[in-house]
Amino acid sequence: MSKQSNPRNQVYTIGAIVLGAGIFLALMLLVEINWYVAWLAGWSAALFVLYGIDKAQAKLNGWRVPEVVLHGLALIGGFIGGWLGMFIFRHKTQKPVFKLVLALATVIGAVLFYYFVLRP
Repeated sequence: MSKQSNPRNQVYTIGAIVLGAGIFLALMLLVEINWYVAWLAGWSAALFVLYGIDKAQAKLNGWRVPEVVLHGLALIGGFIGGWLGMFIFRHKTQKPVFKLVLALATVIGAVLFYYFVLRP
């Protein structure tokens, strides 16, 4: 199975970034919520959407979302959406590097959650 690159993946990547930032900003402006929780929600939603798009494209043998984009979004806070996308869409489950990056991102996210949300 060959991976095809297409300029459209940049559009969806930018769209996911706009979605993540938009959810973050909307939560910050409209809801009384900790900024880090809003950050996690925004980037998790964006990564979940990208996992769904990438899975659909994989089934069609179409263009793909670059793996570096998926990893990057996981590391900046989208790891919850990454885990959900992996298991709900059954996508990237056979690639150990995805589980490793998500695990690393989860540990980083948990430490930051403690520091920004739980710590007195």
